[in-house]
Amino acid sequence: MKRLPIDNLRHVPPLASPLVEATLELIREVVRRRYDLWDGDWQSFATEGADRLITRADIEEVERAILASGHRFDWSAAISVCERPDAYKPATGLDEGADFSFEHPQAVVTATDDSGREQRGVGDNVVRYERNVVGVARYIRTNARVLDYLSAGVPPGTIAIIDDSGGTLTAPIIDQFQGVICAGGSVRSHLGILTREYGIPCLMNSRLSGVKDGDRIEIEVTAPAKTTEDYQAGIEKVGRIWRLSGDAAA
Repeated sequence: MKRLPIDNLRHVPPLASPLVEATLELIREVVRRRYDLWDGDWQSFATEGADRLITRADIEEVERAILASGHRFDWSAAISVCERPDAYKPATGLDEGADFSFEHPQAVVTATDDSGREQRGVGDNVVRYERNVVGVARYIRTNARVLDYLSAGVPPGTIAIIDDSGGTLTAPIIDQFQGVICAGGSVRSHLGILTREYGIPCLMNSRLSGVKDGDRIEIEVTAPAKTTEDYQAGIEKVGRIWRLSGDAAA
């Protein structure tokens, strides 16, 4: 079997997520098989042979293998945890539960006001709505919770708190959320685009602290939506996140 240029690398590139690594390896195997059928060198294969020999059926074969492997449900947020551990530091444990909460060092926290609202963070608003959204905070961070919600349904009024901006983990159930709070990304991230298309209020790049699974919360989606120009100019434009108690939680 002919060697690919990547086989000659002296330094092994750092591993990506399991899904990316699995996809890359399957693609490499397709390329290796087709390259073996080519009479010319790698350069001629890359510019001519690949288009002729790599078919739609080859790519569909890769897709079927990925879907069958279960990699599509890998916890995509593992990337964010590795790259930004300060933003994804849990109070306790790694799984969802009553004692879990994000503890972002830059979260804006205030005392409970007369109406029973206690600010516990901020985020970049994707779309400006006429009313804020009130619901129950539920951390969605594992395959097990997604599979449970796929079979039993997402509890009504769920405001999903998600680690990663890719949206891969929650894509199968995203249309059932009352709202979304994401700890990463921007309003232009995949998750921001998905929520906008589904009409689901969402705060991205959220700095959150002390909100536990099951808390009743309110997200300020009446705040101005953040734009690409705001990011480029370094303009801080956020929506607030409140934990509710007393009459406010009713």
